Amino acid sequence: MSTRDTGPFPRAVLDALAAAADRPVFEHGARLVGGAELLDLVERIAAGLRGAGVGPGDGVALLLGVHAEAFATILAAHAVGARVVGVRPGLPDAQVRHLLGLDIAAVVTDSSGAHASHAIAEPHPAEPSSTANGDTPLMLTVEQLCEARAGSGPLRLGGRAADVARLTHTSGSTGMPKACAQTYAALTAAWVARPAAWPPAVRELASRLDRFLVFGTLSSQVVFDYAVLAIAAGGTAVVADRPALPDAITRLRASGCVITVPRLAKLVAAQRRAPADLSTLRALMVSGSPLTPDRHREALDVLGPVVFHGYGQTETGMISMATPDDPPGSVGVPPAAVDVEIRDPAGTPVPTGVDGELFVRTPAQATSYWADPERSAEVFVGGWVRTRDLGRFTPTGRLRLTGRTRDVVIVNANLHHVGPIEQVIAEHPDVAEAYVVAVPDDETGEAVHAFVVPTADRAPDLAALRDLVTARLGAACAPARLTVIAEPPLAPSGKPDKRLLTP
Repeated sequence: MSTRDTGPFPRAVLDALAAAADRPVFEHGARLVGGAELLDLVERIAAGLRGAGVGPGDGVALLLGVHAEAFATILAAHAVGARVVGVRPGLPDAQVRHLLGLDIAAVVTDSSGAHASHAIAEPHPAEPSSTANGDTPLMLTVEQLCEARAGSGPLRLGGRAADVARLTHTSGSTGMPKACAQTYAALTAAWVARPAAWPPAVRELASRLDRFLVFGTLSSQVVFDYAVLAIAAGGTAVVADRPALPDAITRLRASGCVITVPRLAKLVAAQRRAPADLSTLRALMVSGSPLTPDRHREALDVLGPVVFHGYGQTETGMISMATPDDPPGSVGVPPAAVDVEIRDPAGTPVPTGVDGELFVRTPAQATSYWADPERSAEVFVGGWVRTRDLGRFTPTGRLRLTGRTRDVVIVNANLHHVGPIEQVIAEHPDVAEAYVVAVPDDETGEAVHAFVVPTADRAPDLAALRDLVTARLGAACAPARLTVIAEPPLAPSGKPDKRLLTP
């Protein structure tokens, strides 16, 4: 069945599935799902949602695992024009209940409801033929929705340009997660499913995603978008029920996956100890936090030319991406469709080579934080997104990140950003990863407390680290305390969560 019409997102994704009608686009164990079968799932689930009374502007919360039906449900919810809220596994019950209170008309779970039943008080089951009205959201399962009969003719897309299409929650690395609201106009303008619009770095990445690992949750903007990118590039999204690396790469013959900095460090260390066969691997997309030049260089040396260092935010989507050919430590050259200004505290753009705060405009950026005008006004400013990240442009136009504006330690009433301190500490040969937090100090008000993951050889010495930081940044930035840790604590998103390092 043809999916083409003049409607908005997810038209480009549906067209990619139609083009892949006769080849596998989703693999889960022994199950292979072709483009035509996945389209049929989208059409039936969309019919089921419409039959339940879900339509344009309605909130739909998805509490699903990682499988073809979950992927199809996301597309189907967009096809009917709903406002889609993905709820990732591992969130505390209170946060799940909070998300389900964001003007939600329907909640879709797997058949068991395992992701939701423990967090939802007094669920109210409903058949797909029920209507989505009243204050209590309908409780639907994917299996129920799949029983609906698809309509005849092209799938009708109900998204309205100004309506919010997706609420994606931030990682919470700087506080409580916030719901970033992307409109249908923004998702339609995104390049992920449109090869003609791919920037050079994305085009290079896409060419390597023959078998892209998906795991964790499809409610992750990064995982979902890269799965779409892989399919649009002619590849297959491969579900990794056991995502431990390097096992998942070797077992599933993966060519690419998303990886956080802590997981990358573990993979590099594992390859040094006992090299696994990673001959199928062509792309690791490092995401979530900055990668220091030394760790970047080490990953390239150990794993080969497979490291893509992406930079973006939930508020903006991708801002820039370094390919394996870019110098270690940079996040590449922002594509032409993305505007980046680096500004001083007064809001004035700074010259090349000077650090400042990054303000960004991207085609698919969010418009606000849902139902949070106060915090929206702080970040969404005059069409720009204030990233609160610090960085600078090199003379070659590459972007380097140097810290966060609010990640600071105040020593003797002088403010110091911890990003540069972490970078200097991480350059020490005995340090694999470094995380700096501010701690109270009777003499200076605050002082630097460094938490470090040691290299395989030995633990670092506090005095040596103090000397290194003092020589580069001054005595005020030198760590007063040092704690050696095996690995950093992680937020549910997989990013390091420094808030959990101190009581």
